[in-house]
Amino acid sequence: MLSTSARLLRLASLLQSRRHWPGSALADELGVDTRTVRRDVDRLRELGYPVQASSGVGGGYALGRGADLPPLVLDDEEAVALAIALRAAGATVGGIEATSLRLLGKLDQLLPTRLRRRATALHAVTLSLRGGMPPLVDAGMLSEIATACRDTRVLRFGYRSHAGDPSQRHVQPSRVANYGRRWYLIAWDIDRGDWRSFRVDRIDKVRVTGDTFLPRPVPADVATRLERGIAYEPFACRICLRLQGSVDELQAVLPVWCGVLEPETATHSLLHVGAESPEHLLAQVLMIGQDVELVEAEAMAPGLQRVLARMAVLFGAAVAVPD
Repeated sequence: MLSTSARLLRLASLLQSRRHWPGSALADELGVDTRTVRRDVDRLRELGYPVQASSGVGGGYALGRGADLPPLVLDDEEAVALAIALRAAGATVGGIEATSLRLLGKLDQLLPTRLRRRATALHAVTLSLRGGMPPLVDAGMLSEIATACRDTRVLRFGYRSHAGDPSQRHVQPSRVANYGRRWYLIAWDIDRGDWRSFRVDRIDKVRVTGDTFLPRPVPADVATRLERGIAYEPFACRICLRLQGSVDELQAVLPVWCGVLEPETATHSLLHVGAESPEHLLAQVLMIGQDVELVEAEAMAPGLQRVLARMAVLFGAAVAVPD
């Protein structure tokens, strides 16, 4: 039988894992009678755990919300996941670096050696590269936006487009999405009467209004529309390619940054590719790593031909460049 201290830790962990526990189920899990469960619940309350009890049919115990945060009990997988998430969050969200380090320090003191090795493996083999990294998102702003999504509160904010053009936005926030190292807000734009996505690092001076709204059903294609707005539409250099394979098959082998896939036939798909320059565009096409057919690129033809001509000179090969 577990000691009283070990049993209390186990009871706290059980109460944190489910919204509601019948007293008899807790007794079975702990190997004690229901009277002992009641005494242990009283001990947890003395330690600051706001355990609520109900009687009658369907009665039992539930962990409520108190004035202070009680100690959390984590299992092995939860502890490792928390450590990895803290390291990742510190690299993508600004303003929480110091807090993340403090939490990681506490975890490091408590984790057994076998778990510490798992939790630190990702950090140990990750190389931080200079430049080219998107700006960190402010943690306070991200939290404020997420809270407005949850509470269905209308937002107003300033926004800079991909081209740097400023605008004022009035939206009904719905979701936040993480795409690579960037965060996006998905919202219904009240003034434009349509769904829009906003890069959070381009949002300025968020203001939560006093207005609430009824949540709108999120379109089934919202993820595809978001990807198109990130990987294709903002760029001046754009082409369309035909690839063999269904969208599901190609999504399994192509990086998300290659472009936006859409079905064409049962055996072929279209890939819409966008980039900052003709050089970047050709690089992305080469990194697809398979045969493709050019469907649409009239506007880009002169720029692409100039890049191909430079490559022919650079490598000294007889590369045929179209007239």
